[in-house]
Amino acid sequence: MSGVVLKNVTKRFATRSMGDVTAVSRLDLEIRNGECFSLLGPSGCGKTTTLRMIAGFEDLSEGEIWIGDRPVSVRDRNLYVQPEDRGLGMVFQAFAVWPHLNVFENVAFPLRVRKVPRAEMESRVGEALGHTGLSGLERSFPSSLSGGQLQRIALARAIVMKPDVLLLDEPLSNLDPKLRETMRFEIKALQRRLGFTIIYVTHDQAEAMALSDRMLVMDMGVVQQVDTPANMYKDPANKFVYGFLGLSNFIDVNISGGKAYPVGTDGAPLPFPVPSDFGESAATVASRPNEIELSAEGGYRVEVKSRIFLGDYTEYRVDAGDQEVRIQTAREHGFSVGDRVGLNFGKVRWYPRDDGASDAERERRKVI
Repeated sequence: MSGVVLKNVTKRFATRSMGDVTAVSRLDLEIRNGECFSLLGPSGCGKTTTLRMIAGFEDLSEGEIWIGDRPVSVRDRNLYVQPEDRGLGMVFQAFAVWPHLNVFENVAFPLRVRKVPRAEMESRVGEALGHTGLSGLERSFPSSLSGGQLQRIALARAIVMKPDVLLLDEPLSNLDPKLRETMRFEIKALQRRLGFTIIYVTHDQAEAMALSDRMLVMDMGVVQQVDTPANMYKDPANKFVYGFLGLSNFIDVNISGGKAYPVGTDGAPLPFPVPSDFGESAATVASRPNEIELSAEGGYRVEVKSRIFLGDYTEYRVDAGDQEVRIQTAREHGFSVGDRVGLNFGKVRWYPRDDGASDAERERRKVI
């Protein structure tokens, strides 16, 4: 059985400053029962709007949303199920923990609203606290707890209702990096233990890749790719996905005589062949920083302008024409700022040159 299904879901907003904006466009998606599925993309891409439509906080402009075998939003039939009747658990970026209630009462709140009998309420709260590592803190108040414990309260309050689907909207962004990493694994372990479906919204690629069974990358309201994290990283559907997942270098080049010259230089061409389908056009060459090797001789000759030691690896920065290139290597080369070195590209991808319009539109959408 599918956990959540979206059919041709579209959401349009009317804004004073920007006119009509399609925040989500014709989204078809099937999230499987029991999987952790992440919605990933930059600010304004439509991921939070999608989550809010699933939750029922936003109605659809077009399309249908089903949770399990039950329709909860169908625009053509004017069917709309209220958020509290969709059977979902929700955790947001803001912990939304009530400071005047102790841990027990914070977690018990949704059960009290539904008038769950006292004995059942105590049992379910105790179970939720046990699953989130909060047992023994029932009488503690939020002011005496850490950020991680506050986030666990929010998780416990979401799972105390025993939802089939848990919606998480940037739930770890207010935590420090070390705690955020710890909570990622705790959320994943909790899902495996209890078996619910997770729909997770984030702009953090590492977070999505660590948690997800599958994930979706959106850009300007349009789905770019749906796949497992490993497949998406190894075989991105387009330049946007390539650039969004992990560190990347993009070198704009002009092609002449079957050779690629970085924009901003009259020097030597890059040391690899140009695909035949690019002809004599302008293009962009993409590479990962860890896929470029440095050498004392040969390669594409550049000058080291920056060297940064980062523990497990060293990062070098050089210019290819008027564009900066980052190289990350675990090898100790001993090169210093000002040295002439060669770049040897292990793997590159070729993309058409952008005209800049897409970047301008992404910036515009951040205010939606």
